[in-house]
Order: sequence, then structure tokens, then C-alpha cells
Amino acid sequence: VQLQASGGGLVQAGGSLRLSCAASGFTFKDYSIGWFRQAPGKEREGVSYISSSDRMIHYADSVKGRFTISSDNAKNTVYLQMNSLKPEDTAVYYCAATYRSTPLWYKVQEYAYWGQGTLVTVSS
Repeated sequence: VQLQASGGGLVQAGGSLRLSCAASGFTFKDYSIGWFRQAPGKEREGVSYISSSDRMIHYADSVKGRFTISSDNAKNTVYLQMNSLKPEDTAVYYCAATYRSTPLWYKVQEYAYWGQGTLVTVSS
């Protein structure tokens, strides 16, 4: 099982980035994908989630209205479109996979597989 996160970079406040999470080694449609982030000195926190079954979507309150998660089953890839970025969005972003779905999408412990992380830096 492999998850490859990419798309991070340096952007000014108010700018946009699109992160990608490419999955391989498992049946993509059977897994739910979560995006997490970890800022220096802080705990890893759930940002967004898309479930395997009904494609139910969740967002953390801090990103609602600015971030959009989507999936492309043909490409085994989940995207996180991030708009109106703020300096407080600066973090390493990780994608993670869990079999089927979970109501506790924001909990790190719910996920068995993790990507390597991609750094997002938002300058003020």
C-alpha cells in the first residue's frame, strides 16, 4: 500500500494550491481518504475526508469554505484544493487511508496507511 502526497509549496496569503494524494497497492474504491496537517510544535489534525462508500465529505471548521476535497477513481487520486490560504495553514500535509469509512474521520488512530507528507508554507 502506498500513498504519495504532492503539490505543496510556498504561496502568499490569499493564494491557492492543489494537493494530490496518489494511491496504489489497494482497491481504491474500498478506502476512505483523509487529509491531515501538522504544524511545527502542534499535533496532527484532521483537515478533510472523503468516504469510500457514499463519498460523504467532511471538513475541519478552520478550512470550511476555503478547501475542497475531491476524488478521481480512474486515477486513484484524491485532491485537496486549497483557496484563500492563510499563514496559519502552514504545515506539513499528509493523506491517509482507512478501510471502508469511519465517523471518527479526524482521528489519526483511524487510519492504517499514511503518505509521506508535503510541506505547505503560506507567507503573510
